Amino acid sequence: METIGNERGGSAEAPHRATAFGTKAQAYAENRPSYPVEAVRWALDPVTDSGSPDLRGLAVLDLAAGTGKLTEVLVGQGAEVVAVEPDPAMLAELSRRLPRVQTLSGRAERIPVPDQSVDAVVAGQAFHWFDLDQAMAEIARVLKPGGVVGALWNLEDVRVPWVAGLAEVSELPRDLETWQEDQSTLAGHEAFGSVERAEFASPQQLTTEALVARTATRSSLIVMAEDERAQVLARIRGYLRACPETATGAFVLPTVTGVDRAVRGQGD
Repeated sequence: METIGNERGGSAEAPHRATAFGTKAQAYAENRPSYPVEAVRWALDPVTDSGSPDLRGLAVLDLAAGTGKLTEVLVGQGAEVVAVEPDPAMLAELSRRLPRVQTLSGRAERIPVPDQSVDAVVAGQAFHWFDLDQAMAEIARVLKPGGVVGALWNLEDVRVPWVAGLAEVSELPRDLETWQEDQSTLAGHEAFGSVERAEFASPQQLTTEALVARTATRSSLIVMAEDERAQVLARIRGYLRACPETATGAFVLPTVTGVDRAVRGQGD
C-alpha cells in the first residue's frame, strides 16, 4: 500500500507522487488488491439497514476512487455509487472496468456533489493524500446528517516474521504499525463523533512476480529513477525466491484491511 504516516499533512513530494498513478493505471487495476466485503460492510454499518443482506438503496461516494477497486465491491453489494477521482487516466480505467458507475472528476478538497446528498463517503488507500482540514469539511458538507465516512487500508502484516523481513529488504514503510500507532486521519473534525476502528484479515494469494508487479505500482517506486526502481524490485524478487515461505511458487501474503469510521452529527 501507500505510505500512510509521513505524508499526513502533506510532504513536499506528496503532490508529485499523488499524480504519478495515472502512468500506471492499467497495472494498478491489474495488480492492486480488492477489499473484503466484511470490511466494507463494517465501514457502512451505521447507515445500513440491519435486516438488509446488502447495501441496496445506499448512496455512497467513493472518494479518490482510483481504478475502482473499492467501487467494485460497493457495486457488488448493491450500493448506488458515485466515484470521484482527480486523475483522468485512473478515472478512464475505472470507467472501462465499471461502465455503469457514475464518475466525476474531482478532489477531496472540492467534492463535485451537492450538500447532504450521500449516505456515506469512503476512501481506499487515499486519506494520506488529502488536505485533511479541507477534505473533512467537504465530506461533512456532502454527507446527510447521521451519514458515515470510512477510510480503508490494505496493510501487509509485518507481525509475521517473513513479511517484516520483506519490508526490511525493500526499505518500504511498515504501514500496519503506522496505522495501529497513529491517531486516525478522521479524528478531530467537529462535525463527526468519535472514530471507531477495526481490522479484518484479508490474505492475498500471490506469486513472486505478482507481488513484484504489485509493489511496482506504489507511488514511491513509480517516481524513482529507472535504475533505482530496478534495484529495489530485484532485492524483493531475490528475497522472495530465497525465503522458505515464498520460494516454492504460489504463497499467501498475510494482509490486514484496517478500517476507520466516524458518523456525521445530526446538526446542519
